[in-house]
Amino acid sequence: MVNASSWTLQYVLVTLAILLAGPILSKLPAVESLPLSLFGLTSSQTIRFIAEETGLVALCMLSLRAFSQMPDNGRGFSFLRQLALPVTTLFMVIVTDKTIRVTELVLRAPVGPTRYALAYTAALTLSGIWITAAWLLHLEDLRRFFVQPVQSTRRQEPGASAESTDDIDSEQEQSESGATTPILTTQNGPPSTLGRYKVFKELGRGSMGVVYLGKDPTIQRFVAIKTMRLDEIDDHDKLQEVKARFFQEAESTGRLSHPNIVTIFDAGEEDDLGYIAMEMLQGTTLKQWSRKPNLLPLTKMIPILATVADAMDYAHQQGVVHRDIKPANIMLTTDEVVKIMDFGIAKMATSSKTQTNIVLGTPTYMSPEQISGKKVDGRSDIFSLGVVMFELLTGRPPFIADNVSALLFAIAHTPHPSVKAIRPDLSPIVKKVLDRVLQKDPVHRYRRAGEFAMELRSCLEGLAA
Repeated sequence: MVNASSWTLQYVLVTLAILLAGPILSKLPAVESLPLSLFGLTSSQTIRFIAEETGLVALCMLSLRAFSQMPDNGRGFSFLRQLALPVTTLFMVIVTDKTIRVTELVLRAPVGPTRYALAYTAALTLSGIWITAAWLLHLEDLRRFFVQPVQSTRRQEPGASAESTDDIDSEQEQSESGATTPILTTQNGPPSTLGRYKVFKELGRGSMGVVYLGKDPTIQRFVAIKTMRLDEIDDHDKLQEVKARFFQEAESTGRLSHPNIVTIFDAGEEDDLGYIAMEMLQGTTLKQWSRKPNLLPLTKMIPILATVADAMDYAHQQGVVHRDIKPANIMLTTDEVVKIMDFGIAKMATSSKTQTNIVLGTPTYMSPEQISGKKVDGRSDIFSLGVVMFELLTGRPPFIADNVSALLFAIAHTPHPSVKAIRPDLSPIVKKVLDRVLQKDPVHRYRRAGEFAMELRSCLEGLAA
């Protein structure tokens, strides 16, 4: 599990080993009798040197693993992730210098005291600059880390743009399992219960409503409860439309049973509040890996996209089209399980109401046929996943414009930019797959998401060859 406490514990243990193992082992009575000598050192000095340098190697490997695996969730982890390597470098410089001095290693003699001192000072200075740069570049992430928990308890102001918040599933955080006391109901606070579920605290907010941490007391299971206020909609016809869309998520997703699609447990309405109880997830969405310098390596990105495509293929076979595939709706859990979330605008492919003149989704990731209001099928989701792929490869979406109208026009009529121009290092087979999924005409894309998944895995095999 990737969390703050686990990484901190690992660093503490390795650091203690570096600081204590060498001095303790070197003072053991049996050490002096060992026929062990490096660089002209005594047995005890050699043991201390080996112990401390082994610890530094372990710390270096841990830092590299933390840098590659620690989630960049925009709430402090990004700062810690970038800080791992420079802090490790600084620690290695200090410990190595101390080891050289204590063991009287003959390194300083040929180098000379002056040159050695200059080299040591330069190493300290560069490490300090690196740490300072990591801190300055992630001030905003660090600010959100401390400020967000305070802000999350406030209601979103009326009229606030939905684009200013992520979808509520993509922003959820897991509460500590030890929580036992629900937050008391206030005017702006969460309800104490929803249906049979006990409500503990708010997890996140989005364009449709609030997500709470809940618990099913019958089976002692924690759930995420997505809610939508129904009493703020005065128009009766509008209310019925919004309610239908909201509960469509429970209907469409609830009939899906797949390990890579979030599980819906229950849905209901209580005190003018619609709610959907779903699987509780912890992890990071692909949104965190869609911008430089956090792009995933191909060996990790391609299997994730292939898994998403397989899950989409299953949903499409059940007659469900997601309609809003985007990085914020794809989560990589702390257990490295891929989950597609938020079928809130998903519609049954066979529904006559959804075949024409209904445009739903996030503009950046819409397919051309979705923009034009034409009938959509699984190939629309394939296009959207292609946009996600382009973004994960380059750090930017394929279509960018100053306003929504220009963006929609570009998606519908302008060819996507060449990924090779942005990423010259990419293999031609990756470019070929991406070019096919981003075709304007769905006829020229993969017929099924399963075919897209197979092509992605073929790319991975080709890269390994």
